Amino acid sequence: MRVLVTGAAGFIGHHVSARLLARGDAVIGVDNLDPSGDVPLKQARLARLRSLPGAEGFTFHAVDVTDGESLRSLFERERPERVVHLAARVGVRARGPAARGYLDTNVTGFLHVLEAARGVEHLVYASSSSVYGVGTPVPFREDAAADHPLSVYAATKRMDELLAHTASHLHGLPTTGLRFFTVYGPWGRPDMAPMLFLRALREGRPIDLYGEGRMRRDFTHVDDVAEAVVRVLDRPPSVTPPYRLLNVGRGEPVAMRDFLALLERHVGTRAKVNLLPAQPGELDATWADTSALERETDFRARVPVEEGVARLVAWDLEHSGR
Repeated sequence: MRVLVTGAAGFIGHHVSARLLARGDAVIGVDNLDPSGDVPLKQARLARLRSLPGAEGFTFHAVDVTDGESLRSLFERERPERVVHLAARVGVRARGPAARGYLDTNVTGFLHVLEAARGVEHLVYASSSSVYGVGTPVPFREDAAADHPLSVYAATKRMDELLAHTASHLHGLPTTGLRFFTVYGPWGRPDMAPMLFLRALREGRPIDLYGEGRMRRDFTHVDDVAEAVVRVLDRPPSVTPPYRLLNVGRGEPVAMRDFLALLERHVGTRAKVNLLPAQPGELDATWADTSALERETDFRARVPVEEGVARLVAWDLEHSGR
C-alpha cells in the first residue's frame, strides 16, 4: 500500500513507518520538525528510517498539517491509499496562551487532514487515554462518556474524535481513533517520564515523582503500539458510519514508583527522589480495557513492562555511547 504517515519523525510515527517499510509498503512521511521538540532526535529517527531495509519506499516531506493548502497539494501528488495521522502538539500541562498550539495543530490541523483524506480507504489517527478524564470507571472502556477532560490537550483529542465521526457520517470516510496509553520504548520522547527518569538516573540528578509515586499508568511498549496501529490500518471499520474508537494499551497499570524501581534495577543505581503532589491535568490512574482491540484485530500487547524497561535501558546505553 501507499501509506501517508503524519508525524513520521515523532516517536510512534517513526516506529509505525519502520514497520510499514519492513513489510514492503511505500511510506510518505510528513513532519514539520517542530522546534518546540527535540529536533536532533527527530532527524536521527528520519536517518534511521532512510537506512532500514525497504527504505527505497520512504519519502519525506517537511509539511505542517496546519498548512491546509500544502497538505492538500501533497495528497493530490502522492495519492495515498491509507493514512496514519500522528502529528500533534503533545503534553497535558500547558495552560494559558501556550495552550493555543493544541488548538492550531490538534484541531485545525486535523480538520485539514480530514479534508485532504476524503476518498482514502482508511484514516487511522492518534487519540489519547487522557480523553477519559475525571470520574471514569476503570478499566477504561471506549463506551465511557469521556466528557470531563482535565487538560486542553485532552479536550482537543476528544474534539478530534467528534470531528472524525462527522467526516465518517457526512463523507463516508472510514476512520479509527486510537486511544494510546503511556507509550514508552526506544527512540522515545525525552519529555515523558520513562526517558526523564532514565536520563536522571544515568546522570545522578534528582527525580520529581508527582503524586508521591502512587499514580498508576498503563505503560505500553512502542513495539506493541506500532503492531496495533498496522493491524488496525489493515482492517477498516465495517459499520455505518465507518467510525470507531479503540484503546491501545497493555491493560495492566503500574504505579510510577514501581516503574522507577524497575529502571533502578536495570540501570544499577538508586534514584534521588523528590516526592511532590500530583499536578493539575493528570489522571490518578490510566487502565485500558483492550477487549475491543483484541476483537477487531486479534492482537493483544505482548511486551511485559519489565522486559520493555530492559529493552529501553539497553537501547539508551547503546544510543548514548555509555
